[in-house]
Amino acid sequence: MFSMLLGYSLPDAALVGWISPVLGTVMYVWGGAPFLTGAVSELRARKPGMMLLIGLAITVAFVASWGASLGLLDHELDFWWELALLIVIMLLGHWIEMRSLAQTTSALDSLAALLPDEAEKVDGDTTVTVAPADLQVGDVVVVRPGGRVPADGRVVQGSASMDESMITGESKPVRRSDGDAVVAGTVATDSGIRVEISAVGEDTALAGIQRLVTEAQNSSSKAQRLADRAAGWLFWFALIAAAITAVVWTVVGLPDDAVIRTITVLVIACPHALGLAIPLVVSIATERAARGGVLIKDRLALESMRTVNTVLFDKTGTLTKGAPAVTAVEPVDGMDADRLMALAAAAESDSEHPLARAIVTAAREKDLSVPRSTDFESSPAVGVRATVDGQVVQVGGPYLLEQTGGQELPIADAWREEGAIILHVLVDGKVAGALRLADEIRPESRQAIDALHARNVQVVMITGDAEAVAASVAAELGIDRFFAGVRPEDKASKVKQLQDEGRKVAMVGDGVNDAPALAQADVGIAIGAGTDVAIASAGVILASDDPRSVLSVIELSRASYRKMKQNLWWAAGYNLISVPLAAGILAPIGFVLPMSVGAILMSLSTIVVALNAQLLRRLDLSPDAVIRR
Repeated sequence: MFSMLLGYSLPDAALVGWISPVLGTVMYVWGGAPFLTGAVSELRARKPGMMLLIGLAITVAFVASWGASLGLLDHELDFWWELALLIVIMLLGHWIEMRSLAQTTSALDSLAALLPDEAEKVDGDTTVTVAPADLQVGDVVVVRPGGRVPADGRVVQGSASMDESMITGESKPVRRSDGDAVVAGTVATDSGIRVEISAVGEDTALAGIQRLVTEAQNSSSKAQRLADRAAGWLFWFALIAAAITAVVWTVVGLPDDAVIRTITVLVIACPHALGLAIPLVVSIATERAARGGVLIKDRLALESMRTVNTVLFDKTGTLTKGAPAVTAVEPVDGMDADRLMALAAAAESDSEHPLARAIVTAAREKDLSVPRSTDFESSPAVGVRATVDGQVVQVGGPYLLEQTGGQELPIADAWREEGAIILHVLVDGKVAGALRLADEIRPESRQAIDALHARNVQVVMITGDAEAVAASVAAELGIDRFFAGVRPEDKASKVKQLQDEGRKVAMVGDGVNDAPALAQADVGIAIGAGTDVAIASAGVILASDDPRSVLSVIELSRASYRKMKQNLWWAAGYNLISVPLAAGILAPIGFVLPMSVGAILMSLSTIVVALNAQLLRRLDLSPDAVIRR
């Protein structure tokens, strides 16, 4: 064929006629090796597919060409050049497929590249340079400003703002100081710290994340099982179509065309694109999610998230920060609010009580000048007493007022109805004001709930707190419905109640106290888990504690499903159109599909699927970007 197209033929000399068979055989054995070995593997596994179809096609062309070269068949069946082109095109398509899959693996492997090449291990009064692999649990390492933590551990000296974006997806640095955990690969951005190693090698968080994503990519899902079955059906469809094509063209008296059309059908019907449609999307989605701080443990969870119409949030630690904070200051006439806060913080500065820490933190955040205190005393259930600037300052609850005969401020009743903790501040025995403390609502919670409502998702809150507390939080955040006074062991029954109402429920909790509820939900999401990938009850783990990350999971699920559907429709539609053309259905009007064009179309169908899946990489899963969509 090519000699006719080019108007050129090889010189007529001895042995010249064997150049094509020899080179064609080399091409078949060497270039066709990936397909031939793949075909054998599919036969052994009793799972016929793409490799077997390609193997059959090039083998038929190879046998027919040798038959023509040996004079056993018509010389028109000499397909050596076509065979070589066919194999080259197939190899190109196969290389593009493998490259696309390799990109997801290399992107995930780049997590391991976050580890520094060297670590500074403390050895007595000096430091020695060692490889991170040589570190052991209990070793202390120095992490200098701008340096990466070589292994998981806890800060034993110093304080630094840590860039944890590669783990949590949060771009804002987090302050870590004595006793705080740090993760391998994170960066000390502003100052140096010393870290005592607590986990090395395969026990580190990075290694756990890599294992988790790999398992998710290798696990099966409904869409994947459907694609696998479709690919299996397509094999038999192609085989039957090829057989019918061979019979029909032979019956009409064109055996040469029968061979050409049969080979073209086998080539063009390869379920290459169909086999790639789902796995490539899943690989990119799970890798992309991991980089955004979303860890997919169960592919079914990711697949189901697109159908969720109700998100059930646990209140404490999810919508709220899970720790008390000063939310209001009410001074009496003649007392300044900042002065009241400074006096209370001074009196509480030597206390380790969580409420005391909240008051001191609030004063620090307001940059107040907190005076020194002396004569500190603490009384359980009553409060604290200290001398500040020559005045006796007391901070406490209702028992303090009973002991001193002080009068509660009028606003206390309203605060109490909202479920807040009320502390009064007394100066020299007189009530100087009151502080309102409550579990502080995360600033991102309202954004998350508004964004869920915009997507027609109902938001429900569940809490063990009293009705008044739950109602106050629900009203402030615009929550549709709430369950109050629910014990941890009863949360699963509330999830079941929503499911019985026909709701598809995603439960968002801490992964520990909420384990039964997470398991009961259609999708269990553990939030604020950091690098704990061992939460068995959750299908999805959010490394950060930002509730907006739930939107990231929904967006990823919907985007992944769209790509899967597009790829499946393309792969199926391509075969429905191309196979009849390859069989020669339009031959009566003079149109036949050349064998080489069939190979190009098959490869192009794979390229289209691969490129379409790659578009998922453009999806921005950061909470700020997700809520804007």
